[in-house]
Amino acid sequence: MEDGETCVNDKSCDSGSQCGACNGNVTVPPRCIRIQPHNPVRKVRGLPFNRYSWLTTHNSFARIGHKSDTGAVLLAPMNQQDSITVQLENGVRGLMLDMYDFENDIWLCHSFHGRCFNYTAFQPAINVLKEVEAFLEANPTEIVTIIIEDYVTSLSGLTKIFKASGLGKFWFPVSRMPTNGSDWPTVDSMIDDNQRLVVFTTKSSKEASEGIAYVWRYLVENQYGTDGMKNGSCPNRAESAAMNTKSRSLVLFNHFPDTPDLTESCNQNSGPLITMMNTCHEAAGKRWPNFISVDFYKRSDGEGPRAAVDFANGQLVCGCNNIDSCRVCFFLLSFNVFIISISNMKENI
Repeated sequence: MEDGETCVNDKSCDSGSQCGACNGNVTVPPRCIRIQPHNPVRKVRGLPFNRYSWLTTHNSFARIGHKSDTGAVLLAPMNQQDSITVQLENGVRGLMLDMYDFENDIWLCHSFHGRCFNYTAFQPAINVLKEVEAFLEANPTEIVTIIIEDYVTSLSGLTKIFKASGLGKFWFPVSRMPTNGSDWPTVDSMIDDNQRLVVFTTKSSKEASEGIAYVWRYLVENQYGTDGMKNGSCPNRAESAAMNTKSRSLVLFNHFPDTPDLTESCNQNSGPLITMMNTCHEAAGKRWPNFISVDFYKRSDGEGPRAAVDFANGQLVCGCNNIDSCRVCFFLLSFNVFIISISNMKENI
């Protein structure tokens, strides 16, 4: 069944879709909801990296049902429904990972006060990094971005786990990242050079010490959490430059509450997401987001995260309302240019 048609279960829907409806709306039967955004690079190649938008998951590792590798009961909030591998297969291209020193290793934890505990520790970070490595190895034209909320203090701790995971061979060097608001290298060059992993850290010192880009030197982002979801307002995160700062080439749009809520996320990821994206577009100096970060990315009434990404890509790539329409837009633009040229020729005869 196609997107929007009523359904019985996920198997009755086309690939890239699921069967569902926002809980509590008993008047609307379950229908097929597409969760996979169009891959913009497959639609239009040759543009700079900052001319595309990517579906991003907040606390990508904090999956419902995950059991801590410590053996302890997890008491940390859960923000997603799928493993990293499934997220990547469903079109997610931005991963937000919280990394901590823990048990003489680097772990993914959803914790507090900069410390990881048994009951907030999910798994060693290398496990997830190996999932990313396997995906990039199997998909030679895909680009993945990792944004690290960085609590690691061990010497070269991040460098060691990225090297051990095998991701070093895909590393996009910080030397190629623009700091003056200019365009990034094209996705074609990133793919051709096999530099398909973009990594950011929240610790500024690691750009010099480990060659990991300090995130707020390259992007602006709005306030995360409930304070960033207030209608009509799109303030910048405290650590970020103002949203309209044009010396940062990338824009990150956060849209998730302080406390993840699987049920309420269906509504939050629907109309309010699109409305707030438009608000942040104005705040960012009429720039559309390059990263759209949400909890429970599969949850919406059908016009959710994937629709936001498709819309943003349409605007960034060709000025259309959907990336799927770009070929038509390019044709119409070329046709209009042709007509104008003919008209000018007639006037000059």
